[in-house]
Amino acid sequence: MPPIDDILSRLDANADAAVERLFGLIAIPSVSTDPGYAGDCAKAAQWLVDELKTIGFDASVRPTAGHPMVVAHAKGKAPGGAHILFYGHYDVQPADPIELWEAAPFTPRLVDGPNGKRICGRGSADDKGQLMTFVEACRAYVESGGLPCDVTILFEGEEETGSPSLPAFLAANKAELTADLALVCDTNMWDRETPMITAMLRGLALEEVVIKGAALDLHSGLFGGAAVNPIHVLARIVADLHDQSGRVTLPGFYDGVAELPEDIAEQWRAIPFKEADFLGAVGLSRPAAEAGRSVLEMIWSRPTCDVNGITGGYQGAGSKTVLPAQASAKCSFRLVGKQDPEAVLASFRDHVRARLPVDCQCVGLGVQ
Repeated sequence: MPPIDDILSRLDANADAAVERLFGLIAIPSVSTDPGYAGDCAKAAQWLVDELKTIGFDASVRPTAGHPMVVAHAKGKAPGGAHILFYGHYDVQPADPIELWEAAPFTPRLVDGPNGKRICGRGSADDKGQLMTFVEACRAYVESGGLPCDVTILFEGEEETGSPSLPAFLAANKAELTADLALVCDTNMWDRETPMITAMLRGLALEEVVIKGAALDLHSGLFGGAAVNPIHVLARIVADLHDQSGRVTLPGFYDGVAELPEDIAEQWRAIPFKEADFLGAVGLSRPAAEAGRSVLEMIWSRPTCDVNGITGGYQGAGSKTVLPAQASAKCSFRLVGKQDPEAVLASFRDHVRARLPVDCQCVGLGVQ
């Protein structure tokens, strides 16, 4: 196996070309949640297959019920060595609202920042930048004499929508994807100079709620006070999701959530982490979730219930005195431990239905 210093030198020598390759991937608007971008998701998958083939991988696009998977294999130089699986995702979140971007989101660029140059563009930090670190590391090994072990790569295109096709794909391809060690690249550095090994990740469950009231939008001067307002109903549903301490109120939500073991808690307390700096960097001053919990507990070991988007009524400039016929919200749950995602979603749906007044119905539960 080549010395690690040789690999690092090769990575440095390849840096400019690696950035150009990353720019090529970022430029593909592979937004998984919007069906209008399905072709771009397929294009991103094929781009990765073509790139992996250039460094000797046996790579292919694998169809699923949703967006395609990328699977690639390469043999290492040492027979009988470890077999490593790399996992990442090529899909990205929508770039909306576009008007808040300083430049086109899918036109990647280098910008000067307080700590040097940064790569900007949708997906540069989640997860195309991290994904390409695997690819470029493999390239450096191949160019320096060969991979040190057998490598399998699995890149999916639905991570940002909860990976609906992944469980069935893993079950159907279990033998091919079995490895000694799996590495996930969708994680962070501790800071600019300090790498970090992430030992656990929270799961994700998603739901959309659509509240319908009257058959059409109404004028508040004629119907205000007499007609139910779906925005009011939705606001009450959302407000009742947490109590005053920030704890989630859904019955059974904390089933399967274990307390942090004291030895782990002691390790976390010893980490040089400043909550004020962490929140201050994004313009905040104090934690908003469960009272009495540290920020590291909140983001590493505690579950969450969040409203990610809420829509209803007139959104344009100026005013329009309308009573909307419909209001909707997109919600997500970060899950930990032995929480059952189906049980959490069932409890959430019961929460919504219990707060529906006469003349209102919910037509969006159970979509995901």
